[in-house]
Amino acid sequence: MRIAFLGTPDFAVAALAALVEVGHEVACVYSQPPAPRGRGQDLKPSPVHAYAQDRGIPVRTPVSMRDPAEIEAFAALELDAGVVVAFGQILPREVLDAPRLGCFNLHASLLPRWRGAAPIQRAIMAGDKLTGVEVMQMTEGLDEGPVLASETLRIDALETAGTLHDRLADVGSALLARTMAAVERGEARAKPQAAEGETYAKKVRPKEARIRWTKPAAEVDRKVRGLSPFPGAWFELPTERGPVRVKALLSQAEEAGGAPGRVLDDALLVACGEGAVRLLRVQREGRGPQDAATFLRGLAVPTGTVLG
Repeated sequence: MRIAFLGTPDFAVAALAALVEVGHEVACVYSQPPAPRGRGQDLKPSPVHAYAQDRGIPVRTPVSMRDPAEIEAFAALELDAGVVVAFGQILPREVLDAPRLGCFNLHASLLPRWRGAAPIQRAIMAGDKLTGVEVMQMTEGLDEGPVLASETLRIDALETAGTLHDRLADVGSALLARTMAAVERGEARAKPQAAEGETYAKKVRPKEARIRWTKPAAEVDRKVRGLSPFPGAWFELPTERGPVRVKALLSQAEEAGGAPGRVLDDALLVACGEGAVRLLRVQREGRGPQDAATFLRGLAVPTGTVLG
């Protein structure tokens, strides 16, 4: 089919690659405008933009798809379908209706649970045992369209947002390719989403990232894993030169007790409001990620230390 692909982050790259590999004609790729990235904060294209550029696919980076000029340009592509994967903008009705078959979205949750911007992080932070990917026919409502296909994945005990992201991207790209083939053949069948169970996966804000040791260990553990590797749940470690910010990237809850924030042994077991969390992987500010044993060889955190 002749399609336009609308996506921005790494998660969407695998989906675009899958559509290219099975032979769809990608008439144009749409992505968010280049943004400041890296230490120098230079303007750099999104991962999807960079992938398309490397393969000679035309790219547009509109500030708003509601701009009448963008709506007109999209319609002029004379598409069979539009495919959207984590694009980052709400599409107006004129864009959704422009392709012959409409627009389709790959979403990283089992709808209607976790509609919105951060379904992977929110699923882990909420303690969900299952999640998945779904392909839906897009409507004007946020992630409200009928579902054409889905795959379910179990969330492991040591799952992080990073590992789950990668698994969902692999499964989702294959599901999308199969579903679009069914759409092309006229064999895809859409089912309405369930009327109950809707939740909203709001965007993760920086203020959420600080660890509150007064919370139960299970909640702290889920926050650590749900925000790993980015933005990273963090705490302050007291040192002779003052407090040092440390990100916790992997953890597990354990049965132990003590004053919240107090280190209970020499292997980074930290007391919480209920129970304790063992930090398995951390990252000191300005350094790379390290497993706990390696981190402790460079910076001792003795029993009794109180983390902020």
